[in-house]
Amino acid sequence: MIEVENLYKKFGKHPVIQGISMTIPPSEICCLLGPSGSGKTTLIRLMIGVIVGDEGTVKIDDVNMPNLSMLGDIGFMPQNDALYDDLSAEDNLRFFGGLQQMKKAALEARMNDVLALVDLTAHRKKMVRDFSGGMKKRLSLAASILHSPKILFLDEPTVGIDPVLKRTIWNQFQELKHAGTTIIVSTHVMDEVTECDKAALIYNGRLIAYDAVTALLAETTSGKVEELFIMASEKEGARL
Repeated sequence: MIEVENLYKKFGKHPVIQGISMTIPPSEICCLLGPSGSGKTTLIRLMIGVIVGDEGTVKIDDVNMPNLSMLGDIGFMPQNDALYDDLSAEDNLRFFGGLQQMKKAALEARMNDVLALVDLTAHRKKMVRDFSGGMKKRLSLAASILHSPKILFLDEPTVGIDPVLKRTIWNQFQELKHAGTTIIVSTHVMDEVTECDKAALIYNGRLIAYDAVTALLAETTSGKVEELFIMASEKEGARL
């Protein structure tokens, strides 16, 4: 379980996260939805402990973050691929597995599993510099789940990929969820919300709505996410 309580973060004098509180249950997919610059990436970085909030707390399984002891339980797929172009796909995975101190035999077996999951087995010896953008996305996903994390953070994982590959990737997220992984995924693509169990709508660093996706959509007349976001942002504007 992830618990965020009254979280604030500024960069200089600019407030980026403003009083966000939310609880994300285990084994669910939670979507962080908002336009570019709304604070989604900063919120993820605060949750995993890469940066520290000015006020408030983040707890993962009752452990205050940041905490190095939690790194083995967390997987992170950044928006920009953090891969080494001059290494092959499998050597990239060996590098990231080494960072997680995985034993050689376990690492090699797990590499086979994750490469198969993202449909890159046939390309495992290819240099990453020769990969397409979609292949790099899939390899980044493989690297983030290599150590079988309990919680997976995905920052805009489907940006710039075609609809067919997007469907494949979301199918993979659903498989991970059913295997018990908690997934937090940020996006500005409205139709991806319906793939998730819960949605957190973020606007100007504020949490303007958070609930089960079905409950949120039930508040609209059209059943569309676009209407939901407009309604929530108008309410937030009136409150301010």
